[in-house]
Amino acid sequence: LDASLCWRWKDMAAAMPDDRGEKMQLDLDGRRAVVTGASLGIGAATVRLLADMGAEVEFCARNRDAVEDLAAYQPSRDGSVNGHVADMGDRQSVEQFLSQVSDRGPVSILVNNVGASPSRNFQYMSDEEWAELHELNLMSAVRCTRHFLPDMRDQKWGRVIMIASGAAKYPGAALVDYAATKAAMVATGKALAGKYGRDGVLVNSVLPGLIHTAMWDRAAGEVADAAGTSAEEILANNSKSVPVGRYGSAEEVANVIAFLCSDAASYVNGAAIDVDGGQGTHV
Repeated sequence: LDASLCWRWKDMAAAMPDDRGEKMQLDLDGRRAVVTGASLGIGAATVRLLADMGAEVEFCARNRDAVEDLAAYQPSRDGSVNGHVADMGDRQSVEQFLSQVSDRGPVSILVNNVGASPSRNFQYMSDEEWAELHELNLMSAVRCTRHFLPDMRDQKWGRVIMIASGAAKYPGAALVDYAATKAAMVATGKALAGKYGRDGVLVNSVLPGLIHTAMWDRAAGEVADAAGTSAEEILANNSKSVPVGRYGSAEEVANVIAFLCSDAASYVNGAAIDVDGGQGTHV
């Protein structure tokens, strides 16, 4: 190497964080996190894991009983869980939820998880159905991110995670509106990552594939009813398309989300990470 290149490498090394040689920091002690749509599945698993990592977690869902059940969770560390009943497809309800959370202090982690995936025929979908799903899946993420972003910028540290879907890359006609909203979430996350990374706010998307949750159970049941078979057969057949040979679990997705929320992911920004057992073929 010539001398000028050697000096350039020395300058770069001097500018790197001093703690780069330490082991991964996965704790979230002192962080306040918000997870939307967290009554079941990936959302609930994420709430529990972030709290176990030491975060003070605020979450919301529409079902009061489910909110109360999850709010009763006892973290293994010093984290905490606080639940709210809110309909993230309703702007007024969203604003009330955001106000309640902010009254308790600034937020540094936001997981935009809420979403629905109704299976329907494009030819017969109304404008109102398109608009309703757009409000729930995309605009809830926009409103929450816009609300908490000033907290993160003030702290010079923030994490925003968009829970999208493999459908964002591989859309199917039966879930066309769902795929459109999830692709929009990924695009929004990418744009914000480029804008606010210098403020210490990292924005990434997680794209789950076939994850064994209540949503997939419902979808399998609908297909089974139409095909005259069982939901179990539909699920078993679907898993054949996954290289690891099975559905994933909500906890496996939560593990990736938690990593992105931690200091260990300090150089991951603007990424769209597949959690699909290798099912996606996009390079």
